Amino acid sequence: MMILYLHGFRSSPLSMKARLLGERMHVLGREADWCCPQLPASPAQAIDLCLALVADVPAAELTIVGSSLGGYYATWLAERIGCKAALLNPATTPMLNLDAHIGITTDYHTGAPFEFKPAYIDELHALAVPRITRPERYFLLAASGDEVLDYRNMVAQFAGARQHVIDGSDHAIAEFVEYVPEVLAFCGIVA
Repeated sequence: MMILYLHGFRSSPLSMKARLLGERMHVLGREADWCCPQLPASPAQAIDLCLALVADVPAAELTIVGSSLGGYYATWLAERIGCKAALLNPATTPMLNLDAHIGITTDYHTGAPFEFKPAYIDELHALAVPRITRPERYFLLAASGDEVLDYRNMVAQFAGARQHVIDGSDHAIAEFVEYVPEVLAFCGIVA
């Protein structure tokens, strides 16, 4: 069983959710089943990296956990590979609002600068999944208090999937530690 964790825009493997899941996998002695790469700014390059990382992992043994923009990537990858995906406040149409971030910006955790290019909007369009094909492969954890993305779009995008809508909270899911066991259980790992 392998978990590939995909962080959101301007985020990194240092994000709170990534750290909490990674720490739990370590405590469980499952570090070898955990992968959390720093994603490139280019959506196409991020997808290529992910496909390379899981090339030898059978779909039945892989779950992709994606947060925000990482959830958008996880959805495309799950449809392409046929694996499961756990989505944490996932972006559903990032091409509609990330154009405001074109230019030089910084990583939240390290402050390292990177460029988000206009061509990346087209790359995001190419990854759109109008409708998921196998809802049973998905788990949505969405916060109604998400101040960045509208949780109702998430609920609609993942209709038929297992869903846990948190009443309140925020985009980061500040109390995510409470949901780590539920996310890992969906991944097939007893926490």
